[in-house]
Amino acid sequence: MGETAATYDASHYERPSVTVDVVIFTILHRELKVLLVKRKHWPFEGMWAIPGGFVEIHEGLPEAAYRELEEEAGVSGEDVYLEQLYTFGDPGRDPRTRVITVAYFALVAADRLNLRAASDAADVGWFSAYSPPPLAFDHAEILEYAITRLRYKLEYTAVGFQLLPERFTLRQLQEVYEIVLSKKLDKGNFRSKLRKSGVVEPTDGYLETGGRPACLYHFRDDAVAEVKTRRLFP
Repeated sequence: MGETAATYDASHYERPSVTVDVVIFTILHRELKVLLVKRKHWPFEGMWAIPGGFVEIHEGLPEAAYRELEEEAGVSGEDVYLEQLYTFGDPGRDPRTRVITVAYFALVAADRLNLRAASDAADVGWFSAYSPPPLAFDHAEILEYAITRLRYKLEYTAVGFQLLPERFTLRQLQEVYEIVLSKKLDKGNFRSKLRKSGVVEPTDGYLETGGRPACLYHFRDDAVAEVKTRRLFP
């Protein structure tokens, strides 16, 4: 005979802990950067890690991710694009106890941030996403997975605008794609595909470059829709 609400006893089952980890990317000094915090306590004291923490019992996963960003790095949820990445659950990934983590990745323009380390973190800072310091837990694996997802999203969607200021030149936009994809893109081909996609439109502003002023563009409100830019920049 099966269990019922009256006979079910949760104490009969082991309960793993659940955490969230958030890989947050930006473009800074023409490099793809990832936000890391230095751990202040055991385990992995003194090592760098992806921001994250335990999910509270009455908290949803996205709420936990936004809270951890605010608490550990001073990053407001209003400033970032956040998307669930993957669930990592190797039994030995955390020496404290059985921990399953739901990883997210986030994108933000560097000019929107004012970083600060939380009380339980020794430091916080931006590091090269491609050559970070040794990372705690399985965070190197999580970061590698996040980079792969970011490249996929950049090729198939217009999500790259999250890494730019509100208004930008076409050269700045191309640089973002080249930095993340780690390859040079043909200028004429890039702009031709961009025009056909219809995801950007010119503004009435210009950027002084020392030569001919460059027109400033912005993304259309519906530019993040995947169908708008299907395989835009292969």
